[in-house]
Formats: sequence, C-alpha cells, structure tokens
Amino acid sequence: MKAAISIGLRTVGWFCLGSAVSLLGGCGNDSPANAREASPAPAANPKIIKIVSSLPRTGSANAQTTTLVNGIKMAIDEVGGKVGEFTIVYEDWDDASPQRGNWDPAVETANANKAVSDPDVMAYIGTYNSGAAKMSMPILNRANLVMVSPANTAVELTKPGLGEAHEPMAYRPSGKVNYVRVVPADDIQGSVAADWAKELGVKRAFVLHDREVYGKGIAEIFRRRAKEAGVEIVGFEGIDAKAPNYRSLVTKIKEQNPELVYFGGTTQSNAGQVAKDLVSGGLNVKFMVPDGCFENAFIDGAGAANVNERAFITFGGVPPEKLTGKGAEFYENYKSTYGSEPEGYAVYGYEAAKVALAGITKAGKKDREAIRQAIVSIKDFDGALGKWSFDENGDTTLKTMSGNTVKNGKFAFVKVLGQ
Repeated sequence: MKAAISIGLRTVGWFCLGSAVSLLGGCGNDSPANAREASPAPAANPKIIKIVSSLPRTGSANAQTTTLVNGIKMAIDEVGGKVGEFTIVYEDWDDASPQRGNWDPAVETANANKAVSDPDVMAYIGTYNSGAAKMSMPILNRANLVMVSPANTAVELTKPGLGEAHEPMAYRPSGKVNYVRVVPADDIQGSVAADWAKELGVKRAFVLHDREVYGKGIAEIFRRRAKEAGVEIVGFEGIDAKAPNYRSLVTKIKEQNPELVYFGGTTQSNAGQVAKDLVSGGLNVKFMVPDGCFENAFIDGAGAANVNERAFITFGGVPPEKLTGKGAEFYENYKSTYGSEPEGYAVYGYEAAKVALAGITKAGKKDREAIRQAIVSIKDFDGALGKWSFDENGDTTLKTMSGNTVKNGKFAFVKVLGQ
C-alpha cells in the first residue's frame, strides 16, 4: 500500500543515488547553483545496530502507522533490545510532509540516503506506500541495505513481467535482491476481490482508481479478473484524489447502472469522499475497496452510515482478532501493552521487525551484506502470520486474504477469500 508518484522514477533510480543533493532532500539537479555541501558521515558504533522505519506519520495514515510502529517496538522489546553483543536502537522516521499530508517523494528519498549514510543502520523497515518504495529501493540496493516492507503490495516491485519492461530490475541496480515484504501482493488481492464480487452476485461493475501505483495497479488486476469471471465492466476511470467531491462522476456512474463500484486506492486518496458521494447521489450499490482502506480512518472519512453493510474490504491475511497461534499471542500482548485494538497492519510491523531481528541474529555480525543474505534466504519462518518463506523475488509465500465489511461503524470479518 500504497500510493504513488511515478515522476522522476528513473532520475531517482539512476542519477541522484547517494548524492549530496539527494541527501539533503533535493533530487535531479546537480548543478553548482543547487548543490550543497553534505554533512560528514558519522562514525560507526561497533556495539550498536540501528533499525529504522520510514512510514507516513503525518496525515490521516498516522493512526494506522502508529499501530504498525507499536508492533515494531513490541518485537524489539521482546528481545530486550539486544541481539548477541549488539544493542538494537530503533528510529521512527516520517516519510510524509505537511504540504502533501501523505508520503512525499523528496522526503522518502532523503530518508533512504540518510539511512545509507549512517553506518549503524542495518535494516530499513518500509515503506507503507508502494510509490514510496520506488524512490528508496534503488538507493538502498546500491548500499546492500536490506529493506523489509510491512505494507507494499504493488506487483511490479518484485515480480518480473507484471509491470513495465524495466521493472523490477530498475529497483535492483546491484543485481541483488535486498527488498522483501511480509504482505501478499496485489496480483493475489485484486483477483480474489473480483471473485468475491462475482460471488456476491455482481453482474455489472464500475471501476475507479486514484491514478497512483498501488491504486491503479490493483484496479487493473480487479478489472481483468472480473471480466474473466463474467462480470461486465461498465466503466474504468481515474479520479482526482484532491477533489472536494465527486458528484458529476457519480452522475456518470449512475447512468451505467452498476451493482458495484470498485475503488483502487487508499483512505488518503479520498476513498471516504467517494463513498459519501455515491450514497448522496442516490446510488444503492456495493462499494468494494482494497487493504489501503482497511483502517478506521476510512470509516471516519466516509461516515459510518454511508458504509455500514455497503462497503466490502479485502485485506492480506486476516484481521488481528482472527489471528491464531503466535498471532493470537501478539494480539493479546498488543492490547495489554497499549490498551487498545491494533489496526490491521500492526501485526505486519511486528513481523517485519521479527524478520530484521532474525537476520541480524543469523548473520551474527554488524555487516549489511551478511544481514541482507540472512534475510532474503529466510525459509519456514514461524511467526505471527503463520509459517512462511521468502521466494526468489523477496515475496512471502503467504497467500491468505480476507473479506470484511462494516457493521455498526466497525469492521467485521466476513470470510477467508481465495480458498
């Protein structure tokens, strides 16, 4: 998950990696008039290993990312902040800006360069948004700094043949895999969402997306699979995620008489406003959204009355309260530690940190390449999400997806999908 800006992808990927300009937040213009002197790199502390996270902490994603960060902290606390002779220091970095209210490509690029320049940083947990990952992946890859994502789902980050011709190799300039993710990708989620729509009796669907990497990508997968399943797609359009309302769009949708509107996007790209306007425009349709909306902020933004028993949400894995085994232990420990329910991605933050700690433990030394190798080769990991492995592309072998709805202003589990 999950938002994106594709501008400057190749500039970031190939021309300003590790530059002094990028380090200070600028990118793509290395002229003397714009260059600034970089700060000297800090000296490494041989007994300290840093794990940093880069997530949108400014804006409406904050509630979700706060529980994700809480999960990371829980994993580190469980080992007493120590792995062997090393003290583990965790730093919570924001990749959003007040101007955007969401992840910012300049901030994410600066975070990646900051991590590379700090010799104590051995693992980078992030990103939350797939578009943000495209900014940082090549930078971290050149430095052999392992990146563990708890939330990215765009297929082209890892899977050859499912994105542009240069993907995913553009994000691996060293030729090595240094990026892994603990959440299933959108080729699974978009497909099971379409199958669920068919199962719900939908014959005609109108598909919207937010024009960003995650949103448009999953909408495309939904459209393709829905057509294969016999659902007629009566519209496919991108929206302006900053628009104050979508009344004219709703009028257009209404003319096509769909039974379901699918929105590929996130809470931050105005999913709540779309839901509001569908109802106020008199459209009695089902509204299906992906995991980028599986957060309480989506219900708050839409208004519970506009999504109660009308919204259908897919999610990688199952909701926190449905976890079993070590996942159930995590759920109970989270509630007792923080006195509140975790949002959906909290357990993925926890699992990502567990992966980082396992890699550091296996490597047994403060060495980025050794830790990278240890993490990408993880097999049969027995974690809070169950038993799983990373494949050759850094993807999890987990494929469990769940379908959820909203009842009485709260998310309610419906069923496991894709089985």
